[in-house]
Amino acid sequence: MNDQTPIKEVDLNKQSWTSPKDKSDRFIPRNVQSNLYQLFMSEENSQGTLYNNLLQSSILGKQPAVNQKLFNYKTENKQNEMNKIINNGLQFSATPTKVEPEKPPRKINKRPYKILEAENLQDDFYLNLLDWSPFNALAVGLENSVLIWSGHTSKVSRLCTLEDPDMVCSVAWSQRNQHLSVGNSMGEVEVWDVAKQKVIRKWNGHQGRIGSLAWNNYLLATGSRDRNILVRDVRSPNESIQKYVGHKQEICGLKWSFDEQLLASGGNDNKLFIWSLKNQGELTHFSQHQAAVKAIGWSPHQHNIVASGGGTADRCIRFFNTQTLEQADCIDTGSQVCNLMFSKNSNELVSTHGYSLNQIIVWNYNNMSKVATLTGHTQRVLYLSGSPCGQNIVTGAGDETLRFWNVFPQSASKNDHGITRAETIDLR
Repeated sequence: MNDQTPIKEVDLNKQSWTSPKDKSDRFIPRNVQSNLYQLFMSEENSQGTLYNNLLQSSILGKQPAVNQKLFNYKTENKQNEMNKIINNGLQFSATPTKVEPEKPPRKINKRPYKILEAENLQDDFYLNLLDWSPFNALAVGLENSVLIWSGHTSKVSRLCTLEDPDMVCSVAWSQRNQHLSVGNSMGEVEVWDVAKQKVIRKWNGHQGRIGSLAWNNYLLATGSRDRNILVRDVRSPNESIQKYVGHKQEICGLKWSFDEQLLASGGNDNKLFIWSLKNQGELTHFSQHQAAVKAIGWSPHQHNIVASGGGTADRCIRFFNTQTLEQADCIDTGSQVCNLMFSKNSNELVSTHGYSLNQIIVWNYNNMSKVATLTGHTQRVLYLSGSPCGQNIVTGAGDETLRFWNVFPQSASKNDHGITRAETIDLR
């Protein structure tokens, strides 16, 4: 595939951040200059008496001796003018004020550093077919196959192929080891040991396709078109340990909180549910969205904040507080919200979008201003995952491409496992 994209990089280094008027190291107001000229150039001031008085007042703290003859008309106004000059026009400081230069915004490259062709990547809003492991391996579901791309070697291998007419509907890596869960269209979930290339668990229990998966230590939550959520312990071959019922339509988003106590789920019923692992059931649910909720992200910095995004009829990112159980904020993005993810390294988040702009937006969470807008996908950006280092993201779209972007700042404690040279690889 040709690596050329219609993305033009803006060189922020060439942009001027300082006005020419700000380059002077001192400033005398215009009105003060005028007043000084009028006073010092007057006939009575030919001996420089007034100037000496002003210097004594500013440097030695002495009150000037005012010549009443000089101000024999409108004395009160002239005295006020003189006081303004003394107080504002002649100010001396033993230590000059240090002016801090304005810090330019962080530069984000608006071109992907890698593009992978992913033939037959499904254009389905309700599926989750992309995940990046802590060990720098990318899992991709393509029709009835699961492929693994290694971030260390850039090699692609096929993990498994399902029997027709079964299709891969979701993939998710464990955060503890090289275990990969795969949900299919028959309502089954398999857990693979990728290092050993074998299935270690296989469960039934759902009556419809499994479009979303979420790991929490040894627990795996699965969300289905049958509107149910099952939570299982991968160490046990038995059936689910918890079952969450509340959604009225297909579940298309699942995310555990960083403290591993709460599970957020989004569905085609426009609802966001919060489930308590400790209480084994619903904590609350939110109904503000006006379209399906697939995009869900928990803040790693404030564990009580969860963000969710709505579909085409909603277009909003909403922030909820799980302590007060209220909506904290809302912003209309102007297009379908497909994914959300907070940065681990900074107080930022990224969202991907579908109809009608197909863009990727990096936000400053403090004020929800746009840090950068990335374009290049020609169809809905339905899939998103983050690299182990927290700097890079990968996005997938119905245009059958995966694009790798460097969007977040580097962590001081982690190394970057990403590859920064541009290249195009056929992922088949």
